[in-house]
Amino acid sequence: MKKIEGGVTAAQGFEAASAAANIKYKGRTDMALVFSKAPCVTAGTFTTNVVKAAPVIWDRNLVLSGAPAHAVIVNSGIANACTGEEGMEYCRQTAQEASACLRIDENTVLVGSTGVIGFQLPIDRIRNGVRMLSAAKRTGIEAGTEAAKAIMTTDTVHKETAYEFELGSGKAVIGGMAKGSGMIHPNMCTMLSYVTTDAAIEKALLQKALSEIVQETFNMISVDGDTSTNDTLLVLANGLAGNDVIRDEDSDDYRAFYEALRAVCRELAMKMAGDGEGCTKLIETRVIHADTLANARILAKSVITSSLTKAAVFGRDANWGRVLCALGYSGVQFDPDKCDLYFGEGEEKLLIFTNGSAADYSEEKATELLSGEKVHILADMHMGEAEATAWGCDLTYDYVKINADYRS
Repeated sequence: MKKIEGGVTAAQGFEAASAAANIKYKGRTDMALVFSKAPCVTAGTFTTNVVKAAPVIWDRNLVLSGAPAHAVIVNSGIANACTGEEGMEYCRQTAQEASACLRIDENTVLVGSTGVIGFQLPIDRIRNGVRMLSAAKRTGIEAGTEAAKAIMTTDTVHKETAYEFELGSGKAVIGGMAKGSGMIHPNMCTMLSYVTTDAAIEKALLQKALSEIVQETFNMISVDGDTSTNDTLLVLANGLAGNDVIRDEDSDDYRAFYEALRAVCRELAMKMAGDGEGCTKLIETRVIHADTLANARILAKSVITSSLTKAAVFGRDANWGRVLCALGYSGVQFDPDKCDLYFGEGEEKLLIFTNGSAADYSEEKATELLSGEKVHILADMHMGEAEATAWGCDLTYDYVKINADYRS
């Protein structure tokens, strides 16, 4: 497996486009298309929020139906959430317009929306945007990059990645794009993410892989503790790599596919955590030697969701008490006298807490380790062999500024 350039158009048979439909933003693109020349097997995971946006319901129904997919139409600016039957009808009209323009069945069109909750989509602009996207779609890395930029809201950078991997019958590619900066929290974290591959894989096995991988990637990030109404992660596999269909989870081909999908999801998840609204640092918390995997995940997520820990990292304050406190209220039982805390990793790892009290460490060195763009926190629980990693970001003044007037 090796990382390659590109995103959703890196795999064979995928095209993309962007368009400025003037849905909310001025002077920038705000609609994106991902299109496959061949029908795709699909898998998806969606928000656990009881309040689900219309496109989430639309996409979930299509994925569960087992029908193939040909296209994804995404808009930014308005979330199409809490919009009732009218919102569902606008999903349908978007798919119908795509069907007419792309000459595909409307039931093969997935939709996505991100932005402000509670506003109806300007459907005439959406339809016009679909027409522009259909006329502009093309292959190539640049098309995928432009699509990734079009789905941004408060994101400061577009997010895409791609990997090439070996199968028994040759090479295949998997790539993806994502958006997410605020309203990000575990349990199918707040985001939109679209992953494409030219590998051929059975639908049930694709869903199994995705459902497992999301638990250790997208569900292990948090920016602000808010789980969105619009979370959607979709994988589209068109089989144009020409490999024998992957049907056996014990096969070498499945293991190769699984690791490539995991790499794409992990990288996109980290990109979102590192681009949290107003943030200046990515925080990576690794918990090792926990008693169970479930507890390792709970402990790691408790640290990266702690507002006090996030604020301390922003201020480069080596306040390890906030980390220990977050571990302590996680709900996992452990002996704090046997827990070791470190800032940094590898040769830069600095012991800050051990044997139930502060270690003899340099405050200057600790501040230095908290000053980079990526801050590492390591908790050794000395309980077992399980480990997990979670990603978050610091909490800054700008987070409040961004969200104080987001709607207006």
